[in-house]
Amino acid sequence: MSEATYDVLIIGGGVSGTALLYELARYTDLKSIGLVEKYDHVAIVNSHGRNNSQTIHYGDIETNYTLDKARVTKRTAGMVVNFATKLPPEERDRVVFRYSKMVLGVGDKECEFLRTRHDRFKELFPNLKLLERAEIAELEPNLVEGRRKEEPIVALGALDEYSAVNYTTLSEAFVDQAQKSAAAKHMRCDVFLSTAVERIVEEDGCFKVRTPNQGTLTARYVVVSAGGHSLLFAHQMGYGLDKSCLPMAGSFYFTPKVLNGKVYTVQNENLPFAAVHGDPDVLVGDKTRFGPTALMLPLLERYNGKTFFDFLKVLRLDQNVVKALWELLKVRDIRHYIFKNFLYEVPILRERLFLKDIQKIVPSLTAKEVSFAKGFGGVRPQLIDKTRHKLVMGEAKINPGTGIVFNMTPSPGGTSCLGNAEKDMYLARDFLGFAIDTEAFERDLLSGEMPLTELERPEASSLM
Repeated sequence: MSEATYDVLIIGGGVSGTALLYELARYTDLKSIGLVEKYDHVAIVNSHGRNNSQTIHYGDIETNYTLDKARVTKRTAGMVVNFATKLPPEERDRVVFRYSKMVLGVGDKECEFLRTRHDRFKELFPNLKLLERAEIAELEPNLVEGRRKEEPIVALGALDEYSAVNYTTLSEAFVDQAQKSAAAKHMRCDVFLSTAVERIVEEDGCFKVRTPNQGTLTARYVVVSAGGHSLLFAHQMGYGLDKSCLPMAGSFYFTPKVLNGKVYTVQNENLPFAAVHGDPDVLVGDKTRFGPTALMLPLLERYNGKTFFDFLKVLRLDQNVVKALWELLKVRDIRHYIFKNFLYEVPILRERLFLKDIQKIVPSLTAKEVSFAKGFGGVRPQLIDKTRHKLVMGEAKINPGTGIVFNMTPSPGGTSCLGNAEKDMYLARDFLGFAIDTEAFERDLLSGEMPLTELERPEASSLM
């Protein structure tokens, strides 16, 4: 058992928690940091490759991103790429992967939308190309084969970038680099695996983190990055009571390998959920994975029935939650989408029903070639603002200013892991008063494979 008082203790060993461990170890002069993870390995819940799309989101082919959001996201994506490409080649090649990527527009409306978007985004993304039918056929022949010649298609694509990541191996690299940096500085850097957190209590100006096997860990500052469980811990301490959690589960389907790279589709502006896309799978090399679906699921972790009761605690069902859900269901596109995605989980029916979505990308695929990806798909803890009766999109943070922060990071949480860690590092600095090596930070994470240009420097207010 540990008797030391940590300067910063991180709860949750996913890609967000391990990214913060790395940044604190590498760029600060703290004396002791720690990380607590309830499973026996880091990044095996939502950060595991089975449970996400393994995508580095730059903001170029994600059509629901505004130009301002894309500028921020490109920066955080670049940080992931710069970190990974500075690893030894054998480690780098386990973490990041080069695939072509594109967003496909089908029909006059979507094609015109993508042409306009290219004009607006090409300065920020100079590698983003406008691809006509013949160029699409050369890169991804199965997008054109079997499609009616009179059906308009166009795409925006980047052909030679790191576009995929294994977030589990990325998290492993964060921990490895954190411990090496800490050892060089004689900083204490402890990682407690198979260690569940039972409760967090504020006491005598510190936080007491109670665990069944490591006793009580004490910290001056705590960052909770535990998905939907972050809100559960916040509620237990009396914070974030105006927030509720709606877990959204995503499932995937496998087909034979029909795509060379990542192919996204244009987002429906009325839907707050990701549009269907096809991806090479870094874990299953001979398949293409399509998805995700989106299903409201009363679990904080997919395939873990024990988290049902935790869900009930964070849902905090009352008239405000009901009103927020009613506001969602009043939108026709959302009602239809929810019903359709429920059917996507019904055995026997689901492959045939999902085929129509897949055929927007690869028209020639048949139902016999589509199989449900059993055991794949995670849960995104979508926050509900009970005061405004609406969903809180993107990353959410509860920071009461008392020395503890609670993070919930739906997509693109993985891509934004180092950017979110940067925010938390500065919040901790403001509270504890330690120093940050900004020169090393810029040298390591803001230069290299993806150097940050003035065009890509967002306003400070958008980063913090």
